[in-house]
Amino acid sequence: MFNSFRQKIRFAVAAVGAFAMGAAAYSAPATAAPLPLFPFFLPQPQLEAAPPPAAVAPREEEEHFELPARLRRQVVNYYGREAPGTIIIDTPNTYLYLVLGNGQAMRYGIGIGRDGFTWSGTQTITRKAEWPDWTPPPEMIARQPYLPRHMTGGPGNPLGARAMYLGGTIYRIHGTNAPETIGTRVSSGCLRLTNEDVIDLYSRVSVGTKVIVLPMTDRRADLGRTIR
Repeated sequence: MFNSFRQKIRFAVAAVGAFAMGAAAYSAPATAAPLPLFPFFLPQPQLEAAPPPAAVAPREEEEHFELPARLRRQVVNYYGREAPGTIIIDTPNTYLYLVLGNGQAMRYGIGIGRDGFTWSGTQTITRKAEWPDWTPPPEMIARQPYLPRHMTGGPGNPLGARAMYLGGTIYRIHGTNAPETIGTRVSSGCLRLTNEDVIDLYSRVSVGTKVIVLPMTDRRADLGRTIR
């Protein structure tokens, strides 16, 4: 009987020891990676839903407008008699010539005044500006009252990257953010070039440069011919 009692005690001690070992295994640090003795007591791992893929804004591709060959900036043979450094506006053919001398000129395609807004005469460049502000003159506001009264210079400004102001008039030679209008009759009298071309012209001329604007009725042949 005594032996039976001792066996029961040993069995109880063994059971308590096993339970203690299981508890210790459950509370051991994860780095020990013990084999759990009572897996049914462990909390089930929470499966986290994968976050949705980040929305990527579509990349806006820049549209590049390619000018027709005749309107691209190029050195041409020039048959006029004006002094080097003079600007000639060939209104009927939508060209601007910068006389280089030695029978040559740099020719640029331009946009000119629409019907009723072309003009002619001789002026000089009285001011130059990079990324100019635009303040539409009162005459333009009267015709187009929806226009802004003032616009700070920048890529979205209608005057583009550079402007050269002509005498005391409201007219300018300037750039444009609408290169597709080069070679057309679209403005209120100003003369526009692509931004790339107006930057080039701006670097070649100075305040005081003479500008000759030919009338629309002067339908002579082109003043210059492309050098082959």
